[in-house]
Amino acid sequence: MRILLLADIHANWPALQAIQEPFDVCLSLGDLVDYGLEPGPCIDWVRQRATHSIRGNHDHGVAQQVRVNGKGGFKYLTGVTRQLTQERITPHDRRYLGAMPVSKRLTLDNTRFLLVHATPRDPLDEYAIADVDFWSKRLGDIDAQVICVGHTHHPYVLEVGDKLIVNPGSVGQPRDGDPRASYAIIENQRVELKRIEYPVEDTVRTVLESNLPEPAKALLVEVFRTGALAKPDSGKLKADSVILDASDAARAAKEMGEMAAHRS
Repeated sequence: MRILLLADIHANWPALQAIQEPFDVCLSLGDLVDYGLEPGPCIDWVRQRATHSIRGNHDHGVAQQVRVNGKGGFKYLTGVTRQLTQERITPHDRRYLGAMPVSKRLTLDNTRFLLVHATPRDPLDEYAIADVDFWSKRLGDIDAQVICVGHTHHPYVLEVGDKLIVNPGSVGQPRDGDPRASYAIIENQRVELKRIEYPVEDTVRTVLESNLPEPAKALLVEVFRTGALAKPDSGKLKADSVILDASDAARAAKEMGEMAAHRS
């Protein structure tokens, strides 16, 4: 069975369209909306093609029509883009976002999966980097072999005891210094973290042509073009994909976690 794992699409339709992987099952880990300005087609894609989808904190906020008034950073961007999100989705879209569960358990290929956007303890909001100690405290009563999460916009695979944590990163707004769309493939007991180029300037154009405030446009364009609010090191090497078995997952995840912590 070939599983396509997606998270944090954030209304970036060109990025989602670029992912053309064949799959038997598609798992969507939430945050279909906000930041990007094309929520409708992204919601429709997930509604039609995702086998299982769960709710993220942004989906919840849009469904509940929560207003956000942030003065800076991503909270500011959430607030200014949410108004446009509300204008660009239908009542049917809003009901879909609110009806998605906040967690889901399922069995695929005789493997028990738990899907949450953030963490099992706080499915919508807790920020979880790739850290064994952090995760060990949250898995004691979890009857699953693979825990799939998003929310951080940093991809990682982490082995914690007999469990595997998989974060596919963000399709629509990576924040690890690599602007390419990020996702994961799970097949034959292996996890492949993948990146793919997409027409970023198409996403940028929707931002620049919108009626967002100029400071918001500038911040969004920076994130879409660079994969971070702070410019990444120009000498950073980028691999097209990273293939991880459980045996080397902990080592690689530790390195990713250290990079994520450094950039947060």
